[in-house]
Amino acid sequence: MTQSDTSIQVRVRDVTKTFVRGSEKLQVLDHLSVDIPEGQFLGLMGPSGSGKTTLLNLIAGLDSPDSGSIEIAGAEISKMSESELATWRTRNIGFVFQFYHLLPVLSAFDNVELPLLLLPMSAAQRRQQVMTALHVVGLDDRMHHRPGQLSGGQQQRVGIARAIVTDPAVIVADEPTGDLDAKSASEILDLLVELKSSLNKTIIMVTHDPRAAQRTDSVLFLDKGRLVNEMPAFSSK
Repeated sequence: MTQSDTSIQVRVRDVTKTFVRGSEKLQVLDHLSVDIPEGQFLGLMGPSGSGKTTLLNLIAGLDSPDSGSIEIAGAEISKMSESELATWRTRNIGFVFQFYHLLPVLSAFDNVELPLLLLPMSAAQRRQQVMTALHVVGLDDRMHHRPGQLSGGQQQRVGIARAIVTDPAVIVADEPTGDLDAKSASEILDLLVELKSSLNKTIIMVTHDPRAAQRTDSVLFLDKGRLVNEMPAFSSK
């Protein structure tokens, strides 16, 4: 089905990215183009070094392409300066990490509030948004607990609450179930699917797990910096 221009949330055009390792140049993305519709839950799969995490980082504005363009929600981020990207990321990108990246000395509430401290908001406004995010992930009764007092699945829920608290245009998730047992992983995937459905969030998830990929709307497979049409043998392990 053809998507109209207005429904495309992420537009990547002819993007190339090369890293230098000593005297060697390694082309990680090779003239890659892709459109991601608004409200889609997309999986990115591929072997180590295929370029999937690099693509995720470029979409999140953590890095810039050598050539080509990246447009997110109508903003061409590939032309932004580092300071412009930093401001843009705060409002437009929510991050979910494999190992949660929570500050151990802070409560769940304080961890979720951190992105809001960079925005011009009152304490009352921040509290309301944090409470809403924690309610969405089902942790109202754990807001005063520190990460060490929470299970892995609960910590990842805190991480997801932190990712959605600014109401971002796109959520990027890098192996969000990679450190969880099967039950917790399934619950986290249920939550991501619910965010996509109820809040119409665009979610881009890197995963090596075919079971996680099956929960997405669509999967892109990368190999040697290019998109491939069919699931390669490496992803069936």
